[in-house]
Amino acid sequence: MSQDAKFEDGAESPLNLGALTDDDLAVISSLVQDAVFPASEMKWDKRAGRFAILLNRMRWEDKGADRHAPERVQSLLVFNTVQAVASQGVPQGDADTVLSLLHTGFEQTDAPSGHITLTLAGDGAIRLTVEALDVALKDVTRPYTAPSKKRPSHPD
Repeated sequence: MSQDAKFEDGAESPLNLGALTDDDLAVISSLVQDAVFPASEMKWDKRAGRFAILLNRMRWEDKGADRHAPERVQSLLVFNTVQAVASQGVPQGDADTVLSLLHTGFEQTDAPSGHITLTLAGDGAIRLTVEALDVALKDVTRPYTAPSKKRPSHPD
């Protein structure tokens, strides 16, 4: 009998995850919460229907805080089957602006189509219109010590 993977199973390995359902996307959303990235690291390939972000995510799955300082890792967050991209509160033309990702959610419109909303700190948002939910998260570098040496926290 097979068992589901546990959150801790990815503690010391690079992540390579996919999301095809709301539940899958909720896992990826929790792993990229508080990720930061310059606006210049967002790319939409309209012909391929792909929107990608190279981000620096907090390694929430790492339980090694007692062994070392909190870590971040560069990861690719890729959305496939993207038909349109819209944004609000995201500075246009300032590639050096650093954005912080708070939440990623999916709202189905006409199954399996819908909208993926990337909620950013500071009231910004990016909305992707997709044919279907098809998201991938892949770590592409070794972890590094978070520059702040702290984990982000959110008041209740």
